Amino acid sequence: MKNVLVIYYSQSGQLGEIAQNIAKPFLNSNEINVTFHEIKLEKPFPFPWDKNSFFDAFPESFLQIPTALKPVSEVVLNTKYDLVLFHYQVWYLSPSIPINSFLKSDEAKKILNNTPVITISGSRNMWIMAQEKIKVLLKEANAQLVGNVALVDRVGNLISVITIVEWMFSGVKKKYLGIFPLPGVSDKDIQESEKFGKVMLSEFQQNNLSNLQPKLLAIDAVKISPYLVTVDKTANKIFNKWSNLIYKNKNNRKLLLKLFNVYLFLAIWLISPIVYILHLFTYPIKLNTIKKETQYYKGV
Repeated sequence: MKNVLVIYYSQSGQLGEIAQNIAKPFLNSNEINVTFHEIKLEKPFPFPWDKNSFFDAFPESFLQIPTALKPVSEVVLNTKYDLVLFHYQVWYLSPSIPINSFLKSDEAKKILNNTPVITISGSRNMWIMAQEKIKVLLKEANAQLVGNVALVDRVGNLISVITIVEWMFSGVKKKYLGIFPLPGVSDKDIQESEKFGKVMLSEFQQNNLSNLQPKLLAIDAVKISPYLVTVDKTANKIFNKWSNLIYKNKNNRKLLLKLFNVYLFLAIWLISPIVYILHLFTYPIKLNTIKKETQYYKGV
């Protein structure tokens, strides 16, 4: 029997559903023992979010400052796994606090040591730089990244802002005002994510995980938007300044978070459209760079 571990953290239930669907082919195999580990915090974040908690999570999210987790079970901790399916979401362009806290823990380093890992993310649309940060943490844990699947909200950037915010603050996944599309990764993409699990299982059974990513790409496991890559990189530089300013000025934290809230609103609704227009004008000039970056970010 081979052992496969499915790790995930989910507030809304979306990533838990994705984890279940991708794991189905493994669960149907008589030769594989599948274990699920849900990351849980000692002090959980609220869901639905309230505005203060949502923005208060920003500095620690971006700066990747860990928080206390509930311990991993002894069974999981003392089992050697042949493969880990690692599911994560993005908070403020970084791996979420629960995910970051787990990867920085001694328990994770023991579980992931010298173990093949496939990352699966569920995000609004910007996951590139978060994945780069995940790569660093996996390397520090001596894990072997062998595959990546990035599931995103497929609607336009500004529309998805409206729908995701409504979902995060209401806790209900519905069509906002009855006219907007459903928020998050589409139900169709969630249900069809089992196809990724089938490819993963096939390569795993053939001991061929080193060739997994090209086969995942062939079934649309990763799609790259050059515009969003540009926004992600630029926003990371700006978020770095904001997060350090807020984190280091504890006495003025509430005021600075309010100012950041105003900045974020302006950045989304005024600055990002300007960046998009500039991207369209510079696209032909940067075409070779964009091709190289796209090839890199699709890989592992």
